[in-house]
Amino acid sequence: MQVEKPRRVRRSFTQHLCAPADRVFPLLCPVREMEWVNDWRPKLVITDSGVAEPGCIFVTPGIPEDALWLMRVHDPVEHHLEIIKIIPGMVIGTITVSIAADGEEACTADISYAYTALSEHGKRAIGEFTEEHFRGFMKTWETELNHFLRTGEKLVSSQPDRGE
Repeated sequence: MQVEKPRRVRRSFTQHLCAPADRVFPLLCPVREMEWVNDWRPKLVITDSGVAEPGCIFVTPGIPEDALWLMRVHDPVEHHLEIIKIIPGMVIGTITVSIAADGEEACTADISYAYTALSEHGKRAIGEFTEEHFRGFMKTWETELNHFLRTGEKLVSSQPDRGE
């Protein structure tokens, strides 16, 4: 048996969104994100309701392996979710989103990603998950979501794949 200290990275960001939490939260769903996220193409979504719920599982394409996602917490009353993400042989992580009102017609989304490497390849991937990369990813997500909230349409973009 091999026992070692974990190699981890944690990143957090607060998005400012132009709609109330009750309107934003349902869009944080592997099915509904197809409406507003560029390059979001899950291969499989397993859900009783057809949308996000506790126990919802989804698979997204990736290199070297597909990513497996498990929605552990999905609370539409508290506007909070937690997802466990595994890229086999590479990393395991948690993603949390908590949405709070910011006046009557806006909200903030506190988003955190934490990854732990499972291999040397995972350690390299974590090394590339820099603060600069994460902030760019979060700002793109914020821009796409705000555009959708304002227009009801997906923002056409030439951004790279968003399978974070």
